[in-house]
Amino acid sequence: MNAYDKGSDARHGPAGQDVPGPRPALPGPTSPVDPPGPRTPPPDPGRSADGPPAPHSPAGPRTGVAALSLRYRIAAAAALAVVAVVVCAHLGMTFLHVAPANTVSKEHGETVENWIYPEFEQNWKLFAPNPLQQNIAVQVRAEIRAADGGTRTTGWYDLSAQDGRAIDGNLLPSHTQQNELRRAWDFFVATHDDDNRPVGLRGALSETYLRRITVLRLDRADAAGPDGAVERVQIRSRTAQVPPPEWSGEEISTTPVYRTLSWWPVPEDEARGGVG
Repeated sequence: MNAYDKGSDARHGPAGQDVPGPRPALPGPTSPVDPPGPRTPPPDPGRSADGPPAPHSPAGPRTGVAALSLRYRIAAAAALAVVAVVVCAHLGMTFLHVAPANTVSKEHGETVENWIYPEFEQNWKLFAPNPLQQNIAVQVRAEIRAADGGTRTTGWYDLSAQDGRAIDGNLLPSHTQQNELRRAWDFFVATHDDDNRPVGLRGALSETYLRRITVLRLDRADAAGPDGAVERVQIRSRTAQVPPPEWSGEEISTTPVYRTLSWWPVPEDEARGGVG
């Protein structure tokens, strides 16, 4: 085997002798390569082309309190501190007002009352030690003027019992059925003395409010009849003590006590159930 034999790819001359094939062409001349030198760093985005480094730009515009100047931020912080102090003081005064009597509330009772009344009045007590143990019913009767000019007096309508029947078994009783009449009577008692005389300007307002409620209830019950009109109403309360449990040794009287008011004339615009 000839030294130039390259296997099946070898070329054969005319004489049958193996002749080596032409050599591959040499690569052409290349452009001269610059000698290695120091690399140029990439441009700094924070540096200007012809000057010192540019200041760092924020991520975006400031909003809210951060956008205010230092003077206005101090003013906003001071206002927030004042509001927080007032809120804490109000919560403390309200707690002392509704909490059971204690050393602090007794010593500063006048200050607490001056803060609470009249704007922040609370009609409930926290952990009330003496819950209400009375059943109070509001009743009304009316003097009716008939179509022929005669008058008659109705019997007593137990308005509280009517509300009780409407609430009993009702999963969603209305606020009117639960509280309207009760709050109206509480309002009257709080603004009148034991002789049913009004104390202050709110006394007359409580009388008007209670009278209108009773006239509306009488109109719903059709107390005046088809051609009659309510001329006067008289209201009373029936208070009975709640009987103590059998295991208690307490003895109280369960005889009801009545507080009867005088007759109130009904204005013409309210006589048929309207509100003047």
